[in-house]
Amino acid sequence: MIKVFPPRGALVPTVLWTLLLACFFAKVEVQIEGAAGWAANLPTWRIEHHWALDLFWGGRPMTGYHAWVFPFMALFFHFPILFAGQWSWRAETRVIGCIMLFWVSEDFLWFVLNPAFGLSHFAPQWVPWHKHWWGPAPTDYWVYLAVSVVMFALSCRHKRTSYF
Repeated sequence: MIKVFPPRGALVPTVLWTLLLACFFAKVEVQIEGAAGWAANLPTWRIEHHWALDLFWGGRPMTGYHAWVFPFMALFFHFPILFAGQWSWRAETRVIGCIMLFWVSEDFLWFVLNPAFGLSHFAPQWVPWHKHWWGPAPTDYWVYLAVSVVMFALSCRHKRTSYF
């Protein structure tokens, strides 16, 4: 049987692989979106204002593009578990950590790698779709990175021995 997530030792390669995937997908999105972030010029439906968007989506519009790409990536990151036929809470926490790290990294790399932006335009006045910022980065980045670290830590915990 294939071992999906060996303890601890696989964390660093997993994080590095996730960052590599984020880099490649950021390049894809730069090609798709160009200078118009958050699918602004894509031929897709948009919901601009809704209370649930403020609560769960950082105030950003929901688009048809994002409605499909977000679950697609979640399914993609779950594929190793399905392929190995070995689901566990540890594996699930690792996957959730990877998904969160992926989206923060991919979004940031979109700015870095996009010729229309770059780091000099990574600021609230240039990025209207990120409505909430804490210091130098969108609020989502801080929250998702913190949750990602917690998920990675939980995925590395040793399995408790049952005494019953």
